Order: sequence, then structure tokens, then C-alpha cells
Amino acid sequence: MTSKEVLEMAKKNKAVMFDMKFMDFPGLWQHFSCPIDELTEDIFKDGLGFDGSSIRGWKSINTSDMLVVPDADTAVMDPFTEYPTISLICNVVDPITKEKYSRDPRHIAQKAEAYLKASKIADTAYFGPEAEFFIFDDVMFDQTPNSGYYFVDSVEGIWNSGREEGPNLGYKPRHKEGYFPVPPTDSQEDIRTEMVMEMQKVGIYVERQHHEVATAGQAEIDMRFNSMVTMADQLMYFKYIIKNVAKRNGRTVTFMPKPLFGDNGSGMHTHQSLWKGGKPLFAGNEYAGLSKMALWYIGGILKHAPALAALTNPTTNSYKRLVPGFEAPVNLAYSGRNRSASIRIPMYSPSPKAKRVEVRFPDPSCNPYIAFAAMLMAGLDGIENKINPGEPLDKDIYDLAPEELANVPSMPGSLEDALDNLENDHDFLMKGDVFTDDVIETWISYKRSKEVDALRLRPHPYEFFLYYDI
Repeated sequence: MTSKEVLEMAKKNKAVMFDMKFMDFPGLWQHFSCPIDELTEDIFKDGLGFDGSSIRGWKSINTSDMLVVPDADTAVMDPFTEYPTISLICNVVDPITKEKYSRDPRHIAQKAEAYLKASKIADTAYFGPEAEFFIFDDVMFDQTPNSGYYFVDSVEGIWNSGREEGPNLGYKPRHKEGYFPVPPTDSQEDIRTEMVMEMQKVGIYVERQHHEVATAGQAEIDMRFNSMVTMADQLMYFKYIIKNVAKRNGRTVTFMPKPLFGDNGSGMHTHQSLWKGGKPLFAGNEYAGLSKMALWYIGGILKHAPALAALTNPTTNSYKRLVPGFEAPVNLAYSGRNRSASIRIPMYSPSPKAKRVEVRFPDPSCNPYIAFAAMLMAGLDGIENKINPGEPLDKDIYDLAPEELANVPSMPGSLEDALDNLENDHDFLMKGDVFTDDVIETWISYKRSKEVDALRLRPHPYEFFLYYDI
């Protein structure tokens, strides 16, 4: 779409406002809106100014002036504004040098796509994330010097089976039994369909929606794969739509990986494949119908997974899900069909076009531009260096004897460990200037000071249960 076509789209839809959306460093959308008379073709070249020092992980106050430049191809009508508003995803630009800002996550992903093309290995990387989430009816949390708590609730929660609900009608999914029950046990069919309908309005192709494994409204909506930056754009609209549909239905949604104790957390299994000239490159005659290239790609992911974790599982809460012996795939192995491996090769279709690898350890708390770019760079490092992924592991990893399991490497056990791994292993991210020293250093510093240390300083409610009577 051209800038002129965006203006025509705004006129056709009688837009009275336009909205400029862009990504902060950790992974939340930011925005501001302007009257439609301010939208000119020049804005698509010159951008609009804002204060970069007020965005998390960005400019200092003495160098705070920044520009957002809209990408015309991202124009859609916002499905939630009362007044017709055209929505645009933007790139962030330095107003002096006119260069794209190195800490803009979307720019990092764009550079990763450019590096892929320059490598001549492939011209397109397709990504298909499965971002799970919870739909709750109520949430409260607080932390003060003398108290700390959280409370989430859902009418579906099995813990409410004995609650007075005037009347309580039952049909609450038991722990780990929420996968695919029909209504009335699945009470959220209609709200998920409403989410799908809104996604279709902004051009997202949805393949399916369903209840997920956990009690209390865990859900999944699957989008069809797309090229990497476009998929990251769509994942941001995906989150925006899901949260806003929930709110207008009196519900709340979280993509936090582990909001419930004793039940499954939310992952973001991410399907990936490389193509060149319209032809798939991951199909071949090797294990599970893969090509050598695909196996090397897997080798790169497995080798760098402990460092990738700091970007694909970037919250302290991520490691409440990534716990050995439970449902999340913490063991660094690959397998066809086997969901206990951290990388799976889906075997649903014999078509070469369907051949892909599914990286199962990421979660939806990640910044998708950064996480996708990092996984692509790890996979390309595997191809460039022909990294052997080792033998596949087709056994149920959860049933392996301790002596066998000892030979299988695993994901880091905490965000602190993951950041240490990223600090020691990030050269693969620096190729083509995709990531920079500044980006890596800022990410590690931000996460350590704002999240790891912040959590370490605060007493945990369960510590009172364990230690109060000492």
C-alpha cells in the first residue's frame, strides 16, 4: 500500500483520527493519535516527533527527541475506537541522522530479514507462533512495604466448584483437563470467536481457536504463518484485539506465562521455515523428512537456546513455566511428533510446503520482533556453520531414566541464568549488525535491574508459609 492509498482508505472509511503505534524495548505497544487532517503523504517520509526518554529502555532525557515514521503497508481501521480511526505501525527514526533507531525492536527484525536475503541462504523466513493466554473474570495484585499478594479468578476455575453462585452449575474443567471439551464445560467459545472476527477485520488469517489444557479459561487462537516482520506485526494486533475484546466483555486477559500454580502455563510454540524463490528449503530425505539445512537450523537453535532464553522467555515468571519434570519442554532435544522435546517436527502433512520446525520453549511474554529475529539468527548460524543437532530423541523425555536424562542439556532455570548465557553467547546475533552491542547491553542491564533485582528484593508470600515460625 502506498501513502496515497492510505489517505484514500481513510477517506473511504470516514476516519476522523489516525493512530501511530510503535514498540517499546521490552515488548509493549505505545501510541498517540492525531486528527485526520494532520495525515499527509509527507508524514510517511518525515514522521512525527515524540519524547523517546519516556519509553522504557530508550533514550536519555538529553537526547530524547525521536520520530515515528508510519509503514503504509500496516494501515488498518482500528476495530475498537468509538470514532473511525486508521491505525498505522511505525518505525522509529533519529531526527538528526534520519537513521532508524538501533533499539527499535521492529528495526532489529527488519535487519534480520535483510541479513537472511544477503546471506543467499533463503529469501523468506516464515514464522507461525501459537500464543496461549488466559481469560480471567477478575484480577487483583499489589506490593507494598508490608504486604504483597495477587488474586486471579474465573468462573471456570475448578477451585470454584463449591462456590455459591446462585446457582453453581458445575462444568468447570479440572486441572490439566481443559483441552478441547465442548460447551458448557468450555464456556468461552463465543468470546474466542468474537476475537477471531475482530482479527479478520485487520487482515489476520486465523486457522482455529480452542480451549487450552489448563482450567480457568486458558485459550489458544492460531494464526496462519507469515513472513517474519509481518508475523510480528500481526502478533501485536493479536494481543491488542484479544485484550480489548475481553475488556468489552467484562473480562481480562494475560499473556503472562505462569499465572496459576498447579496447572499448565502459557507457551508460544513457534513454527519456522525458510523458503527461496517460492520453494520450501526444509523438506528433504533426512530424519522426519527434513533437509540437511533444516537439521543445521535446529543445531543452531539448540546450541544457542540458553542464550536465546533471555529473549524468548524474558520474564522472571517465564521460569515458573520452564521447570524440569513438568509440561514445558526444557530439555534441549529434537524429535518428530514428540511434544516433550524442545524442538518438534510436525508430521501432520507429507507436503514439502508444510515441512517446518516447531520451537517449543518460547512464551508469549516475549517481544516478538526481538524473539523472532534472535531465533532466525541462531538458525542461520547453524546453517552457516553446519552445526550437527545430534541424534533425535523419540522417547518420552519425561520418562527417561536419570542416567539418560543427565546427557540431555536443558534450558536455564531462571532469567538471571538466561541473561548470563546471553552475555557469554551473542556473537551469532551480531552478524550483519542485526543486534548491536548497545542493544544486548541495554537488554541485559534493563532486565537485571528492573526485573531480576526488583524481584530478589521483595519477600514472597510463600516465604511466610515456609519461614514465619522459624
